[in-house]
Amino acid sequence: MSRTVSSWILSSARNNIILKGKGRLYSICIPNRNKIRWKLVFSKTPLYPAGSCSIDNTFSLKKAFRHTSTEEEHFSFQLSPSQINDILRAGELSHKILDLNGRNANSVLRFESNQLASNTPIEDRRSAATCLQTRGMMFGVFDGHAGSACAQAVSERLLHYIAVSLMSRQTLEEIELAVECMKPVLPILQWHKHPNDVEYREITSQYFENLRVYWQHLLDLDSEPGFSLEEAMVCAFKRLDSDISLEVQAPQENELVRNIALQVAFSGATACVAHIDGVHLHVANTGDCRAVLGVHEEDGTWSSLPLTRDHNAFDEFEIRRLKREHPRSEEKTLLVNDRLLGILMPSRAFGDVQLKWSKELQHSVLENSCDVESLNIYQYVPPNYHTPPYLTAEPEVTYHKLRSKDKFLVIASDGLWEMLSNEKVVKLVAEHLTELNMQKPQLAFEKPVNLGYMHSLLLQRKNRGIASLDQNIATHLIRHAIGSNEYGEVDHEKLAAMLTLPEDLARMYRDDITVTVVYFNSETIENHYRDN
Repeated sequence: MSRTVSSWILSSARNNIILKGKGRLYSICIPNRNKIRWKLVFSKTPLYPAGSCSIDNTFSLKKAFRHTSTEEEHFSFQLSPSQINDILRAGELSHKILDLNGRNANSVLRFESNQLASNTPIEDRRSAATCLQTRGMMFGVFDGHAGSACAQAVSERLLHYIAVSLMSRQTLEEIELAVECMKPVLPILQWHKHPNDVEYREITSQYFENLRVYWQHLLDLDSEPGFSLEEAMVCAFKRLDSDISLEVQAPQENELVRNIALQVAFSGATACVAHIDGVHLHVANTGDCRAVLGVHEEDGTWSSLPLTRDHNAFDEFEIRRLKREHPRSEEKTLLVNDRLLGILMPSRAFGDVQLKWSKELQHSVLENSCDVESLNIYQYVPPNYHTPPYLTAEPEVTYHKLRSKDKFLVIASDGLWEMLSNEKVVKLVAEHLTELNMQKPQLAFEKPVNLGYMHSLLLQRKNRGIASLDQNIATHLIRHAIGSNEYGEVDHEKLAAMLTLPEDLARMYRDDITVTVVYFNSETIENHYRDN
């Protein structure tokens, strides 16, 4: 990005030039902190039990270099390479999968993840966990809008709902008996978290009680629950969204818990969750996050295999579904300006009860609440709101049987996909893998080793670009997403400008970005087919 472009960005904001962005309408709303009269308390500990920490530590991206307003007098887009790296790498998370013997018999080799905020605070969330009472691993990306509350709640709860849906009757009975006898409950998930990932504290007990009600419902079924994985994921998504809706309607004496429930229900979140068990990969998607498989073909080329569809006004299947669910008289008002009822970009999401409840129920809940204005919740009924619900959290589930040529899975919020195509993302990951593999071979030293020979080896490493390579592939993707020029190369000046955009301008140019890349163990996958 040239200085001319950087100057134009700043002057356009100060002169109130309206720039066309791709983000959803809700995401532009920034809470007024001066009006909030209560404070959320978060916990860094696992969901059960609760702990405590400060809200100021919710996500400690480096903000020292970011401007808060375009009205600042001393405004600069300049950042050093080390400052850029500090910002980009603040949310890095990586985890290698090993069994008790230090070997990897899992089809998941490792995963790497990262986030970059555009909104303040970031509205995206992510989750990764190993199932302890059932088999497999789960990875989720959650894109919030109208605040982070719904994405936060869904990221904490959805994987538990899926895991419970997959449990046998015997396991559910053991867990229920332990709760009844006030004994420790069998752990359901082993979380893989970033140190700054947070959880709601005050509402944790309610979340657990509602999860318990769900497994009690499964136990009340006449027969063994026996869900297929696809059925379990669909049931978990729908049940959690129903609980989010019911929790805000239930009487609640604790004002803090009540306020959290309100913010969760009246904000929203899209979700994409992958469940991997051996060679069996299931992806459940609600909204416009996306999962794409990187495939290494036999001829040495790479291809992308999308495992999700974006649920929005650009998808013909979604358009037809909406028209089936509502009267013909509403066909012209269902989608206005490529948004659901002219309001929301995704056509499926958790929360967003404004597009699910009747007008009467919305009025009743908000009328009986405390000062909802201080929570940035306003009753707004869009035009032509006749036959709710217009929005659903029911996911589409895709099954894929992993092959040895399936090398990695990229799950990301739409902030990445707005900047990079599926093919470009796969290409970047593939090139990154190739470059990393160049580091692995041991250098063959001649004896005796002289300074000239060592200098030659160091030059070879420098020429391969190893010194500047991001070790975390998610960081590498984010760097290219916001910093690439028209030639596909990272432009340092453009990258610096995109990272220093002030809070009142950043959302016009980029969305929150969350990326998780899961690498598969080709040897384990090959052994599966060999043994079977």
